[in-house]
Amino acid sequence: MTFESWKEQVPDSIQNDPLWEMRVYRLSLFASDVCWRDASSLQKEKRSQEVADQLYRAVGSVGANIAEGYSRGTGKDRARFYEYALGSARESRDWYYKGRFVLGKQVARHRLNFMTEIIRLLLTIIPRQRGGEIREPDSSYGDSDKQMEELLEHVPLAS
Repeated sequence: MTFESWKEQVPDSIQNDPLWEMRVYRLSLFASDVCWRDASSLQKEKRSQEVADQLYRAVGSVGANIAEGYSRGTGKDRARFYEYALGSARESRDWYYKGRFVLGKQVARHRLNFMTEIIRLLLTIIPRQRGGEIREPDSSYGDSDKQMEELLEHVPLAS
């Protein structure tokens, strides 16, 4: 599966919404669909069933909070929900790390990098919405455009 092939399956009712123009929202929806399969793999192993539930909730929360924040009237309100999305993205990355033994090294590495890219985008958006700086030290996530393209082209699937 690639990001481009996935986009073709997204209904017009979602793609025609101005929210769709936010790259981080599109990526969060894609992450949710990819996570569906990952959570299914984690569910098969008794020890990782709770990880599957927590992971799917956290990944789903990223896009839901972006969508809710997008609909808020002020930048400060939007920033608050984007911060919730940031927290959920970091939580997702944490759950992916914990699921690495079942998901496998390649899948886990991909998902950790993918969630890091979503985090990077949110860290860029939040200060602009708030009209100031984010409450954490400067984080260097490097030049990620090339890395993101690689993540979107080669999406390993959990078995």
